[in-house]
Amino acid sequence: MTDRMEASRPVGFQRHDHGDCVSSAIESAEARCREDGLRFTPVRRRALEILLEEHQAMGAYDVLKRLQEEGLGSQPPAAYRALDFLVSHGFAHRVERLNAFVACTHPGADHVPAFLICTKCERVAETVSIPARNLLDAAAEHTGFTIDTVLVEAEGLCAACQERRSA
Repeated sequence: MTDRMEASRPVGFQRHDHGDCVSSAIESAEARCREDGLRFTPVRRRALEILLEEHQAMGAYDVLKRLQEEGLGSQPPAAYRALDFLVSHGFAHRVERLNAFVACTHPGADHVPAFLICTKCERVAETVSIPARNLLDAAAEHTGFTIDTVLVEAEGLCAACQERRSA
């Protein structure tokens, strides 16, 4: 892959500066771990880098395979523990529909992610679901319900798959 192509890889359905994206996310994770006294171990760091490098939803076994190839964990618990850490601290998210993980595109921001999932190519784009969360909070308050977790996943076709379908 050329440097020009590498610099403009898709995140979800958009192109971006890939090198800056990866380094910014890692720097953000390192800073947050220092501030909060969290251990950002080599396996956790590499798991995040793998998710960032791919910018697509990846199963735990896909991450484990990469870790094993690099000598950073030979058993499934290594990948699962690293992914659990990343998710619990907001560095990555679990996409339930795909039983997979993606790096957070808004690291450090207090947000409720919403995922747009292409049913054709299975690419995932993260966006922020603040309006949906506000509606749910209001409905929950009205009924005396306390929300622990909100998961928003929408399925459809990305622009590229729509173009291919209509061509």
